[in-house]
Amino acid sequence: MPQVPYFLNHILDWPRPVKRLFVVAIDVCMGILAMWMAFSLRLDILHWPEGRQWFLYILAPTLALPILLIQGLYRAIFRYTGITSLITTGKAVVIYGIVLLSILLGAQWEGVPRSVGILQPLIFLLMLSASRALGWRWLRGYSSTAPHRLIVYGAGSAGAQTAAGLGGMRQYQLLGFIDDDDAKIGRSINSIPVYAPQALSSLVKHLEITDVLLAIPSATRQRRRQIIEDLRELPVRIHTLPGLTDLASGKVTVTDFQDLDAEDLLGREPVAANPDLLSRNLTGRVILVTGAGGSIGSELCRQIATENPSQLLLLDHSEFALYNIHQELQVILQQRAIPCTLHPLLASVSNPDRIAEICRIYRPTSIYHAAAYKHVPMVEANMGEGILNNVFGTLNMVRAAIEYQVEHFVLISTDKAVRPTNVMGASKRMSEMILQAITVATQDPFAQPPPSSPGKWQSPTRFSMVRFGNVLNSSGSVIPLFRSQIAAGGPITVTHPEVTRYFMTIPEAAQLVLQAGAMAEGGDVFLLDMGEPIKILDLARRMVALSGLTIRDEQHPSGDIVIKFSGLRPGEKLYEELLICDHPLPTVHPRILRAREEYRPWIELNESLHSLHSAARNSNELAIKTLLHQLVPGYCQQNV
Repeated sequence: MPQVPYFLNHILDWPRPVKRLFVVAIDVCMGILAMWMAFSLRLDILHWPEGRQWFLYILAPTLALPILLIQGLYRAIFRYTGITSLITTGKAVVIYGIVLLSILLGAQWEGVPRSVGILQPLIFLLMLSASRALGWRWLRGYSSTAPHRLIVYGAGSAGAQTAAGLGGMRQYQLLGFIDDDDAKIGRSINSIPVYAPQALSSLVKHLEITDVLLAIPSATRQRRRQIIEDLRELPVRIHTLPGLTDLASGKVTVTDFQDLDAEDLLGREPVAANPDLLSRNLTGRVILVTGAGGSIGSELCRQIATENPSQLLLLDHSEFALYNIHQELQVILQQRAIPCTLHPLLASVSNPDRIAEICRIYRPTSIYHAAAYKHVPMVEANMGEGILNNVFGTLNMVRAAIEYQVEHFVLISTDKAVRPTNVMGASKRMSEMILQAITVATQDPFAQPPPSSPGKWQSPTRFSMVRFGNVLNSSGSVIPLFRSQIAAGGPITVTHPEVTRYFMTIPEAAQLVLQAGAMAEGGDVFLLDMGEPIKILDLARRMVALSGLTIRDEQHPSGDIVIKFSGLRPGEKLYEELLICDHPLPTVHPRILRAREEYRPWIELNESLHSLHSAARNSNELAIKTLLHQLVPGYCQQNV
């Protein structure tokens, strides 16, 4: 890039009022110069003013500046100057020209040709337009720091709007478009050439491209994945397109360019939702979501809100998280004119009295129980709290649901509940077993005193559980961690080279929960057909490559990012499973499966729960582990 002259470079550091005065001074000079050129052209000599002509040199800028000011030319930001600004400039000069010509026709000063009133505005318009265009070009092409050299993948309307939005951004230099439409290849958009996809590799090398922006919002996820795979071997950073509304309004900034969506890292097509199942238990109902401020809980709330419930109860023990989701949902409901009442409820599921009070006051028809401690090492280090929150928090919710005749109760579980190797997974399996046991109980499990003999009691609440793998971009997941580590220059920490996980997106997880609740018959365990598990090491390498960087190892000592293996954490598995028993059953949704798994009868389970509660209250880790070994089939504390 050419070096910027010291004076020009430091113009950008001036205060805004000083920069405006500088532009005004240039416009005054151009107005005077345009008058001199008009006289010279009209009289066919190099003009030197005399008599009344001097007055005209003063009149021109005196008339022009207020009109330009009123038309907003000095409020415009040069780096965002475009066709709209040039049209505004033209309108302002036309008004100025009419006023100037009217004065000359009325005054009829001696020695002042009337045609100067036409020539001078025309020349002034050319000068103003040229100065704005040159200023825009300079701001676009020069920067005190080297810009990112950019290729836009997609030469359709989205790509064209992107180019317009990039026009004033000093951080990016747009060098070309990529498109697979033969009719566009070889042509140009705003003087920017369009190339074939096959040319991208050589363009990256010869034009020193640093960034590729995907401007293909209409492309299928499969097509996007194919393009991303083609770009993986190139040393470029890949971004996705911001909203077209912001592009069209000229508000594009560097921060608008987003990293790839989590879905682009998934390795499979996201599971499509069944609209009928989504709305079945939601429309016109009172819905309670626990853990409403968490990753899954907040997405549940967003999707539930769009299905027109009468009331949506947001329950969370974090004031900040609850405030955020409440504010966000208020905006969504207002924008879409949805007549749903929101109730932010600050509470802990470990407080049975508060939970019972909420159910008594609001009478929810469905409960989606997402509140839980989910971070494996954290729960392992705080076993008592993990058990109290995950197991007995669930038990509190179940008791309140039965007492206040809640129709549907859906527990958000995890694949870590299958043959668990950690307390978090074992606690979630315990929660599942509570729901399964109560579903088939023949007497009220919470009756005081307990019934002396079996009866014909049946739960008024239909319970179900939804089990899925790791959720991309959720709090504590590897993708935000890897992104921050890459941004810091590494190293990326992976626990083990062979560790694999099932992954799904946050919207997928929320949709699965809602659809499972609609399909539940009682005691069901639902899970998503999540395709093949993903090796975490491969995910790390993929994210490094898509960031335009390379792995540094023994074979590539000059690479950018080091991957370090930190060892499996306490309670962590190499491989996750979704089923305890084989042969899952199909459902009406082709990608959602149903499992029937063994559990203990409520009478037997209830006795052990009293002991587990006492151990958790006293933070007796040995007793907690001993009881979990007895209660949870397959629970093993060792890494496998």
